[in-house]
Amino acid sequence: MPARPPERSRLTHRWSALRRLFGKRSSTAAGQCAASAQSVRDYFRQKAHGQGYTLSHSQQRVIDCMAQQAGLLFGTPAQTPPSLYLHGAVGRGKSWLLDGFFEALPIAQKRRLHFHGFFAQLHQGMFEHRDCDDALAVTLDALLLDCRVLCFDEFHVHDIGDAMLITRLFKALFKRGILLLVTSNYPPEGLLPNPLYHARFKPVIDLINARMQVMEVGGPHDYRSQARRHAHQVFTQGYYVWPATPAQRQALKLPPLGTTPLSLAVGSRHLQARLCEDRRVGFTFNDLCEQPTAVMDYLELCRRFDHWIIDELPELGECSIAAQQRFINLIDVLYDQDKHLTLLGQLPLRESLGGQAIDLARTRSRLGQLREVHEPG
Repeated sequence: MPARPPERSRLTHRWSALRRLFGKRSSTAAGQCAASAQSVRDYFRQKAHGQGYTLSHSQQRVIDCMAQQAGLLFGTPAQTPPSLYLHGAVGRGKSWLLDGFFEALPIAQKRRLHFHGFFAQLHQGMFEHRDCDDALAVTLDALLLDCRVLCFDEFHVHDIGDAMLITRLFKALFKRGILLLVTSNYPPEGLLPNPLYHARFKPVIDLINARMQVMEVGGPHDYRSQARRHAHQVFTQGYYVWPATPAQRQALKLPPLGTTPLSLAVGSRHLQARLCEDRRVGFTFNDLCEQPTAVMDYLELCRRFDHWIIDELPELGECSIAAQQRFINLIDVLYDQDKHLTLLGQLPLRESLGGQAIDLARTRSRLGQLREVHEPG
């Protein structure tokens, strides 16, 4: 009986079919990754063109990294890409990059937060859930829900107590598979610079370096100091008024110097204010920064007031470090919440903003965007 020619086995047919199937899926997944990555690059290109920006080399490197992250995040199967830590001098575009990436992501499960505000909410939540076995986990469940991408702007650490909680926070976020993006004026090794405590914070620094891609955003230009290209930002439409004469106050419809204080309820306590009408509020520097106020107070006030007046700005270098830090925190919150600010002092702004607090460079840069109103002597 003649031998039959060999037939391809059913198994061979199945392998061929599987190769074709997975080849298609692989090709489709690769296409989705590439499309997601390109959409991020296109978004930044249009955003920069629309605002008249020329991207620096370091900014372009960050955008390419963000594009790769988006590709992994929206690929098939979806992956959690390495988190990203951006650092550099003030005004180099870190927040601009963070905001752009956040805006470009076509998902609802994302949060963009100022680290000040989030950390204050974290403290509050852990206090409220202090009787739970894991107060941190319960608080994060409430704050983040199903968040996949979490963006922290202006991350910094100066207090050892906060540093210990940040260690737990970062570990919890990474365990949840959340893509974390952080901006800071400091490289990881520059966090918590106090030599008394820096060594105790090293585990967090090691964790950041191990779990996050650390990138510097550099370049010769301070974008905040250039001609104002952000008319849409309310904060930059505010004023710095000096030497705050009666005529200036009257022209700008500001309260006279020495206005009788009034009591303003903030949460469970009362602060001293100089003006409170509709969405407008006024304080002296002493009312807010020489008193034991905190970020939670500023956030609560921001929910109620859009137009802020801060009067009697002193020479900051003559104030305590604690008062300087409160002022830094206050300006950070007003800037991030995009409130209209009128700041009044006796001296030119540059001369008023001396001091030794670590983050004053950021405050000088932000207040430098206010429109200056000066009455010659």
